[in-house]
Amino acid sequence: MNPIHVMKYRRWLSTRHAPIAVTLLVAGCATPASIPPGASQNDVQARLGAPREVYHLPDGTTRWLYPTQPAGEYTWAADIDAHGQVVSIKQVLTTEEFGRAKIGQWTTQDVLAHFGRPVETAYFPLMRRHVWSYRFLQDGVWYSMMHFYFDPDGVLRLTQAGPDPEEDQN
Repeated sequence: MNPIHVMKYRRWLSTRHAPIAVTLLVAGCATPASIPPGASQNDVQARLGAPREVYHLPDGTTRWLYPTQPAGEYTWAADIDAHGQVVSIKQVLTTEEFGRAKIGQWTTQDVLAHFGRPVETAYFPLMRRHVWSYRFLQDGVWYSMMHFYFDPDGVLRLTQAGPDPEEDQN
């Protein structure tokens, strides 16, 4: 586990979230990316536990999500094919993955299935936009938030990255 994350989890552990933090630390030390394509969904579940979120994707695969939100910056996605075999396992809260979101095409359901439930939501009445926010570690260094802005029909209209207001970014 990255030393920056250990320090962050120690700080978080000392708060009222201690029981959750211990679980996340243990889960964070597991290496989901080392589960190879072709492994069974039972292998994934034995190693990572039951997924916290499950989504059925248009291509017939099922996405199992293992988020570390609300305090963590990682969400591991295990894509499982119709035969129960791993297609891929990857960390989806990254600049590269956020860049896959298509303005004017993706909807709230697309963002939900790709990144999971947001850590925060807001509504800006003057803009008439719902905003979903996700914590992530930008460039592997900066504690950041990615914001997705949706119009009243739930269509993605803007993405914006900025600093995580809960972190000291000296």
